[in-house]
Amino acid sequence: MVTLLQRQEHQQTTSTWHGPLSYCAAAMAVLAVVSGIGLVVDGRTVMGEGVWLKPFKFAASFGLYAITLAWMINQVRRWRRTLWWLGTVTVAGFIVPEISAIVFQAARGVRSHFNFATGLDETVFMVMGGAAYLGWLMTFALGVFLVLQRRVDRAMGWAVPLGLIISLAGMSVGYLMTAPTPEQAQGLAGGLELATIGAHSVGASDGGAGMPVTGWATGAGDLRVAHFFGLHALQVLPLIAIGLRLLSRRFTVLDSAATRSALVIVASFGYAGLTGLLVWQAQRGQALIHPDGLTLLAAVGLVALVSVGAGLILAVSARRVRPGA
Repeated sequence: MVTLLQRQEHQQTTSTWHGPLSYCAAAMAVLAVVSGIGLVVDGRTVMGEGVWLKPFKFAASFGLYAITLAWMINQVRRWRRTLWWLGTVTVAGFIVPEISAIVFQAARGVRSHFNFATGLDETVFMVMGGAAYLGWLMTFALGVFLVLQRRVDRAMGWAVPLGLIISLAGMSVGYLMTAPTPEQAQGLAGGLELATIGAHSVGASDGGAGMPVTGWATGAGDLRVAHFFGLHALQVLPLIAIGLRLLSRRFTVLDSAATRSALVIVASFGYAGLTGLLVWQAQRGQALIHPDGLTLLAAVGLVALVSVGAGLILAVSARRVRPGA
């Protein structure tokens, strides 16, 4: 009996990170470096951007996604084999096919997303779409098993499921981009064969003026902003939980697990609200850097709600830890 307990304890303390996801994250780091070099040495452009900018951005994003899932799977003690296979399918069926298609099209010097110019381009985009759907399903499945884990840190117990839910919502924003624009829908109704179906810009054509590095439109709404922010809730919320736990060593007001958990919930509410606000702003054709008064009012209201919520939680916690209270 003692030997069995010792063996189980040894297995828990020597568990390793998910191999395929970890190797995938390392490969994405290498690809980001190679793509960065490509931006310098290759002068070709697509839609006004360097051909290697998209592989660079997706490599960075996929790398963060992979290493975060690898870390999360390493924290679990139940259903490890199931989670290992789900993580492996995510790499083989989602990340590798989509990033390969993006790099392939970049090497050809053509657009990867929404490209129906030739049969090959359409096939590549369909592969990307199928991989994206599989990625959503695998992330959802991983989330279900991760949520059912027992965690010592209650704040992290909230951060992981809420981060996954918001991340799935951020992924879903990508599907809004695949719908034909009004002009494209009119052309399709008229029997035209279009080279492009779908867009990330709202209120203007893709390929206009964009922000440095991100390429987000500066003269129109851009759904990629909400897609990006929503997707990376998977990293931000667990980091907030980790940060609160580290700060609790210095600030007694954060000693209580209930306090830290409540702050994570408020932060999740704010993050979800920000993602929704960015979708709403883009759908009305507004660039991120050019919000109108209504958008600013909504943003101020969101900040106020989150600030008041966090302030009340900290005030209640401070009363509990105050000597003589």
